[in-house]
Amino acid sequence: MKKLTLFLTAAVSLFLFSCGTKPADSVAENKEAVPAESQPADTVKDEKQIAVVYFSATGHTRMAAGQIAELCGADLFEIVPAEPYAEEDLNYHDESTRATLEQKDPAARPAIASGPFDLSEYQVLVLGYPIWWGQAPRIMNTFVEQYDFGDQLIIPFCTSASSPIADSAEYLQELSKGGRWQAGTRFSAAVTMEELQAWLETVMP
Repeated sequence: MKKLTLFLTAAVSLFLFSCGTKPADSVAENKEAVPAESQPADTVKDEKQIAVVYFSATGHTRMAAGQIAELCGADLFEIVPAEPYAEEDLNYHDESTRATLEQKDPAARPAIASGPFDLSEYQVLVLGYPIWWGQAPRIMNTFVEQYDFGDQLIIPFCTSASSPIADSAEYLQELSKGGRWQAGTRFSAAVTMEELQAWLETVMP
């Protein structure tokens, strides 16, 4: 009888030991088998490597750029002028204002206080700016001439009350080195997140 009891005890211990080790092995195997699409969202962002770079004087482009960065998980870079633009600098009705004089001079290159940015790791650059007198502000000329965009995809957008983006993106492309430039898109100051999301779905690779 004692031998039978010892045999049953050994058998039960072996069974419990086996059951205790199986789940741990299964968890490890499941972790290794997680498909790529189940990885966290930031992994997807790292694969696309998107940066939103913008200049804004009145805040409208800044707001749109921030929303775009939020929607696509991008890094955000602001082009900050060495000499900030005051409200009187942007008076369209005064021919002597700073912005008017700059826009009339194709050679004007306002200095940039921020950067230079390390944009080499990004595959996609979303480039935002307002429209001044039918073109991008001259500080955008300063910016694009400072970088070699190589094979990066450049997606331009502008904000304006009524002026179209026209050929402003094409003009910046002519000044730049490299980059695969898409056609530009205009948004109003009241652009919604839904509108930006719909646009991103059409332009992102």
